[in-house]
This record gives sequence, C-alpha cells and structure tokens, in this order.
Amino acid sequence: MLIKTIMKKKVNARFNNLLTDIKSVKIQGAENVAKAGIKAFLLEPTKSSAKKIIATRPTEPLMQNAIKLLLKSKRPSAVANKFLKDLKKAHEITVKKGAMLIKNDMNIYTHCHSSTVIDILKYAKKKRKKHFVVYTSEVEPLLQGRMTANDLAKAKIKVFIAPDLAAEESIAKCDLLLFGADAFTKNIVANKIGTSTLNRMAKNHRVPRYSCGVSGKFTKRVKIEKRPSWEVWDRRDKKIKVLNPAFDKTRMKDVSGIVSEFGVLTPKQFVKKAKSN
Repeated sequence: MLIKTIMKKKVNARFNNLLTDIKSVKIQGAENVAKAGIKAFLLEPTKSSAKKIIATRPTEPLMQNAIKLLLKSKRPSAVANKFLKDLKKAHEITVKKGAMLIKNDMNIYTHCHSSTVIDILKYAKKKRKKHFVVYTSEVEPLLQGRMTANDLAKAKIKVFIAPDLAAEESIAKCDLLLFGADAFTKNIVANKIGTSTLNRMAKNHRVPRYSCGVSGKFTKRVKIEKRPSWEVWDRRDKKIKVLNPAFDKTRMKDVSGIVSEFGVLTPKQFVKKAKSN
C-alpha cells in the first residue's frame, strides 16, 4: 500500500510539473506543447486531467485535438503513438515543401520561435544548399526571437535581430515572410502577438507571406490566450493595467499561402483540405 502511495505521488508530481512547464512556456512551440500534453495525459488518463491539460494553453488546438482523441480511445497509449508518428511525418513533409519557397540570396523575415519555420530554414540551408539571410524580431516580452536567432546561428545561418518596433525597416529589405501557426480556422491564423502587424507591413511592401504548420492545428474556433501581466511589467498599481495577449489573429485573406503537409496552398485550398481531413 505504501509503495502504491509513493508511486502515485511521483506520477502526480510528474503530471503537475509537465503542466507547469507548458503553462509557463518553458515548453514552446505548438508541436512540443502537444507532445507534452500527450505525455501528461498518459500519466493520468482521465476527463479531469484532460481539462487541466487543455486549460494550460487555450490557443493550442493541436494539443486540444490530441487530448480529445485520446480521451475517446480505449487504448490511449496506442493512439498516442500513432498520433505522434503521423505528426512527425506531417512535420517532415511540411518542412520539405516550405524549403522549396526559399531561393538563393533571399532575405527572409520570421517571427517568434516556430520549430516548423526553423526546420524549413535549416533544411533549405543543409539539403537544398541555399544561401540566404534571416531577419527576426526579439518578440517581447519573453524574447523568443533570441531563441530563433541562436538556433539558426548554430545551423550556420546568418541572422539579423532587432527590436519589435524596428521590424518595418527589416521587412522592407526582405523577399519572404515565413511565420508559424498556433491555430488555423476558416478565416484566421492565430500566431504570436505581432504577427498580424508584420503581415500587414509585408503586404504593404509586396513581400509574399506564408504561414507554416501542420493541418492538425485546424479548428472551428480559437480563444486568444492572455498571459500574466508580470511577464510585461511587475508593477502593482491600481491605476495601471498591464495587457499581455499572447497571440493575435491574421486574416486568411491577407496571407499569400499556407505551408503544410498538403503542400503550399492558397488559404482557401488549405481550409478545404483541412476540413475534410
């Protein structure tokens, strides 16, 4: 009995640690969040646990879709393995399709820390032998852009990084805007805050704009997550309210295309396939 109690406490601790890491953004990127959510659910495969997992990141339909799938299954472990295998395959195809957009001597702008975009750029550099330069923003308040810069620099890709408010100066020099996606719906792409502004800037400068992500991120509706105010400013004053939306919505009609395992498609083509998938 004592051994069972100790084991249960260890499982609970691992479960809670995973939820903390997801919620605190220690685990970043929609695909990594989904993997962590699956891992947590397999530790405690109950309806109550599923609700707790989904609540950690409300703007992550890939994780939500995975957890809902596992919740319906009588063999969650087997279903999880298949889901992860299919996700890996979809990611690999997306990367190869996205790399085809990259030509020699391009200037490419990206935003935040998208594992899909980073892998596209790495693949284009290593496998397709393309020479290009990447521009990115710091991405306040958590500065995920620095993570992107470090990842690309390790892959021997030249990177320029600037404050968020200096983005237009860089975008004006670019030939392509590649950004990730936390969620797709019929009408919008939800991604890191600032994406919609960057997309409008790129459109004004006639820079093609592509959102990159697997179709498992498609959902009917999406809730925009509000992050803790202390991430922006740890200020306690009743007359000061700190706003910290984690994501924004870019209109599908303003995006040049969607890069997924379906290939490089127009937004309408992508939505049609994602709905029927």
